[in-house]
Amino acid sequence: MSEQAIPILRVTDAQAAVRWYQRLGFTQVWEHRFEPGLPAFVEITRGPVSLFLSEHTGDARPDTLVYLRVRDVDTIATEFGTTVEEAPWAREIELQDPDGNRLRIGTPIP
Repeated sequence: MSEQAIPILRVTDAQAAVRWYQRLGFTQVWEHRFEPGLPAFVEITRGPVSLFLSEHTGDARPDTLVYLRVRDVDTIATEFGTTVEEAPWAREIELQDPDGNRLRIGTPIP
């Protein structure tokens, strides 16, 4: 196992958030609840990238910004109906998930 940092994003409905992140190419790995009806804690992955989605109050703040470096930002931009912007370091888009977490997604410029 390699070491990694995994951002935790606050969500109000984990399953709705998982469906939204699936549009970005993420897959749910597991979900944990201490008991039925209690808040969910979910891991999603896209290749080597992992995110934790938490319904637990206090785990993370809304309006978090996560940067995702991807091979093809254009495909994601098309999926979400947004325009790719040119920055000196990457071609980028910025999206907001259903809970207000911000994702800046870019393909580096060679």
